[in-house]
Amino acid sequence: MSLETTDIVIIAGYAFALLGIALFVSREPKGHAKNTEDYFLAGRALPWWAIGASLIASNISAEQIIGQSGQGYVVGIAIAAYEWQAAIVLIIVAKYFLPIFLRRKIYTMPQFLDQRYGHGVKTLMSVFWVALYIAVNLTTVLWLGGLAVTSLTGWGVMSAMAALAGFAVLYSLYGGLKAVALTDIIQVVILIIGGIAITWIALDALPADGALAGFGMLMQEIPGHFAMILDESNPSYSDLPGIWTLLGGLWVLHFSYWGFNQYIIQRALGAESLGEAQKGLAFAALLKILVPFIVVVPGIAAIMLAQQGLLDGQALAERSDRTYGELMSFAPAGLRGLVFAALIAAVVSSLASMMNSISTIFTMDLYRAAKPEKSEHHYVIVGRVAAFAAMLIALVLARPFIGGFESGFQTVQEYTGFIAPGIVVVFLLGFFDRKMNTAGAYTALLGSLAVNVMLKFGLPDVPFIIRIWGVFVLSIIAAALVSRMTGAPEEERTVKLGDIAFATSMLFNTLAMVVVAILVGLYIWLW
Repeated sequence: MSLETTDIVIIAGYAFALLGIALFVSREPKGHAKNTEDYFLAGRALPWWAIGASLIASNISAEQIIGQSGQGYVVGIAIAAYEWQAAIVLIIVAKYFLPIFLRRKIYTMPQFLDQRYGHGVKTLMSVFWVALYIAVNLTTVLWLGGLAVTSLTGWGVMSAMAALAGFAVLYSLYGGLKAVALTDIIQVVILIIGGIAITWIALDALPADGALAGFGMLMQEIPGHFAMILDESNPSYSDLPGIWTLLGGLWVLHFSYWGFNQYIIQRALGAESLGEAQKGLAFAALLKILVPFIVVVPGIAAIMLAQQGLLDGQALAERSDRTYGELMSFAPAGLRGLVFAALIAAVVSSLASMMNSISTIFTMDLYRAAKPEKSEHHYVIVGRVAAFAAMLIALVLARPFIGGFESGFQTVQEYTGFIAPGIVVVFLLGFFDRKMNTAGAYTALLGSLAVNVMLKFGLPDVPFIIRIWGVFVLSIIAAALVSRMTGAPEEERTVKLGDIAFATSMLFNTLAMVVVAILVGLYIWLW
């Protein structure tokens, strides 16, 4: 299978348009040199629509499109819990966490930890996050993106990864967060159009009277793949353990990712106001509801397409991450180019966002702490070098770190789950427990990692979502106890909630209620 001339023209047009817009929005007024606030936080001037679109474009990466489509083939709609529960978390983060972050005018999550617990905790988490983003997040997106490009073009995986990495570097390195966030508006539009197209094509290829009838056929023929809550007999129960998916550790992963993850929250930190940031997250929550229908459903359709001999069922059974790439072959010329552009949009947007977050943490929390006397221009240059170096390292690590795993999506969840309970405890108690101190923070961070590793190998049959929930509960108790046994923190380090306004606008409240109502309806329908 190969791309035709029409496809190549569409892809090239997308690439040149993206580069042109990135350079245009990255321009600075004559006589103004780009400073750290401009580069890392887009001058704190992002509107709500840019924040919401950028959040989704950054989140819907190869990990989501390729990984969740593959999990749709294996597990079914239950994997949508990673998307739909995230919508609730976005609403909570917008209402209760953003007011604290924006009041403190921070650049990074480690900077908040520095203000709350001191330099040691900040440095520990800065090093951890930089290592995690490079060795897990960047490598996963590169590898899965490379697999999909290979499926459609026949290129080698390394060549495909290098091309994706080079494109991400080319359009984002100069402009920083502003270039990333504003071009993400284009990315998310292409993503949604391309996702709807591949879903419609996959459903329309089924032996039914059109795409809508094809969806009904799927629900009738393979109802087990349309159950949100799996029972213990399901082979995927260890990944999505029934009711514990709704009540347990998945919430810990969500709060760690959507609330305290630099790669995501940086867009909100660059908002022009708290109200704009909150509307942006509410907008993103609405878009999250749509994601499973354009990512997971095509993977479910691939089951019946394989049964009909239209897809290679044996290859998909051996490596489910191939599912989306194989489905792209159904698209006709022209539309195939649009779908391919959507996939590239997902990959390069996530790569660019991760690069920017890595450079922000490295520059502002590690390098600047060691060399505080340098100029703003110097730190911007360091940030660009750090972003480029991170991409090169990830390109080298992608195959050995991710290539051997059956599912890239589940691999990312497993890796991040080792430290997620400690991160959530440190921030939540940092916000709402005035007695939480540095000793308690170290207890939560290091203790949760140690206990997680011990349980992983000591009780390997316990589903990781249940394990993460247990570790979270133990960590919050241990951190609170240690803090009370070692003395209260200095008064200036605590978060004074009385000085922070948590009231939200009528528009935000309405959007929040709409999101909750839709999700309740979906869970009742698919329980």
